Amino acid sequence: MTGDVQMIKDQEARFRWKGFPWWLVAIIGFLGLMLLLILTNEDYNRAFNFIRGGFGGVEGLGDGGWEGFIGTGITLTIYTTLVAFAIALLIGLLAGLGRVSQNAVIRNVAITYVEFIRGVPTLVLIFTVAYVIVPAVADTLGISGQIITPAVRGISALSIIYGAFLAEVFRAGIESVPGGQMEAARSLGLNGGQAMRHVILPQAIRNVLPALGNDFIAMLKDSSLISVLAVRDITQQARLFAGSTFRFRESYLVLTFLYLTMTIALSLLLRWYERRLRQNAR
Repeated sequence: MTGDVQMIKDQEARFRWKGFPWWLVAIIGFLGLMLLLILTNEDYNRAFNFIRGGFGGVEGLGDGGWEGFIGTGITLTIYTTLVAFAIALLIGLLAGLGRVSQNAVIRNVAITYVEFIRGVPTLVLIFTVAYVIVPAVADTLGISGQIITPAVRGISALSIIYGAFLAEVFRAGIESVPGGQMEAARSLGLNGGQAMRHVILPQAIRNVLPALGNDFIAMLKDSSLISVLAVRDITQQARLFAGSTFRFRESYLVLTFLYLTMTIALSLLLRWYERRLRQNAR
């Protein structure tokens, strides 16, 4: 009996050992090493201050507020990601509803949009949207070219690209809701639109929230691609610093540090939320 108890304890100890998040220890170790280099090494410190977009610091709160504190480079990266993702959510929801529409025209337009985006490399799409679609829309609407900044072009490109990806997420979420939910809503007197808005979509959105979080993290990383449009985000700042000082190692290690810090924080928050969802589902 004593031997069986000891065996169970050994198995539990091995499980805890294997289940320990060693990946997080490795990443935190890298981030800690980079932070130490930034604080103690002049070259890394210069690279960090330039890439994040100015010296900022606590003294910057009085002059530039939040932007003065964290730097214009990081601020622009976060801003473009948030705005682009908000617009992509709207585009993705509309396209996702189109994908499950009973109207053949709407459904095929939505499928064409999704498949077109899927079939073209992201960098090519960024150039196409920024220098073909955005100027064409601006000319049609009579919008001044001075308003169409590189940031606007970049946000437009990311929104259109990720709108297609999110369309598939919303489609999967809608189709995950049992068909009986729609039938029950219709039996209560709701029409198709009301049933979708009040019954199906709330359940679908709850089901796809983790996937939406993953797409937000992916967009944060892909926001680095809009640096090709001369958007002064942290990637562009790193390229400028490396090109002017030839400190490529410091520039791109600091850039890696900044992106990894943001994405790991978001990833841990998403994991916590997923655990909450699983606990509430029990």
